[in-house]
Amino acid sequence: MDNKIYQKLHSQGYLSDDSYNKISQKHLTKLFPVHWELKTLLYLGVMLLSGGLGVLIYKNIDTIGHQAVLAFIALISISCFAYCFKKKRPFTWHKAKSPNTGFDYILLLGSISMVTFVGYLQYQYQVFGLNYGMATFIPMLALFFIAYYFDHLGILSMAIASLALWMGVSVTPKTLLAYGTFNSRQIIFTYVAFGLILLFFAYLTQRFDIKKHFKFTYHHYGIHVTFIALLAGYFYNYESAANAVWLVPFVALAIYIYFDARRERSFYFILLTILYGYFALASLITRILYGYMKYDAIYLLLMCFIASAIGLIFLLININKNLKRDDHI
Repeated sequence: MDNKIYQKLHSQGYLSDDSYNKISQKHLTKLFPVHWELKTLLYLGVMLLSGGLGVLIYKNIDTIGHQAVLAFIALISISCFAYCFKKKRPFTWHKAKSPNTGFDYILLLGSISMVTFVGYLQYQYQVFGLNYGMATFIPMLALFFIAYYFDHLGILSMAIASLALWMGVSVTPKTLLAYGTFNSRQIIFTYVAFGLILLFFAYLTQRFDIKKHFKFTYHHYGIHVTFIALLAGYFYNYESAANAVWLVPFVALAIYIYFDARRERSFYFILLTILYGYFALASLITRILYGYMKYDAIYLLLMCFIASAIGLIFLLININKNLKRDDHI
């Protein structure tokens, strides 16, 4: 409560001097929240534990033995899942709270151990033979089940990454851009399909009220991958004018994402749509002007980019203000 209320009560005689001084002193020593600091330390603890065990096993594999390593990893995974099944809350299709602070991190450690166990088993003993797709498909199904059953967003991200691996693509936008993996139309179509699958999952979660809070994760990965793949299709075989047809699904997707984000009042997804749309429009204008004017268009393009960038900043500021204003209606 506001301290002014206590001042008013004290001035009206409802609070004694001693009580008012105690309350004022209490307000001067406010508690400091460490929620996110604690969560960060717990996540780092899980990552460091997993990495440390991996390094330890790698350096001592000749003396430990593969069977002992597999048994140790399996023991960690089984112990974690046994604890989580014992402590879990009743299943619900809506958002569920964790039973305690450490539950999510124990579940994360168990999932990482499970994926490591399957990968190690395939690498060392090739239990799936040359069918490497099964080595990613089975963990993917398990991770999706764990994510929904225990309501864990972190494991959902792991499941999406496993889906990407199973389809033969990379889910990280930085990797898509940094390593130039769009070297054939087949790969580009695979990326587009992967992104659309994620966007379809996001639609299903919203439409049928199935873990609606998972929508953000599906949307986040789906938007990045699909937009980048469509732009890659546009730049693939750039000399051909026919490749501009890739901008048609790009515009259709941008319109859908924009209006969905407006309905959800999500400035983040509006920002993504506008930035990707700005890049596509700038590329198209550059292509047109440079095709007609060649090097004479450089200075004109430079001025256009400066002016449009300033206009883009003001547009985003205005959209953000409107969204905040609508929140109070």
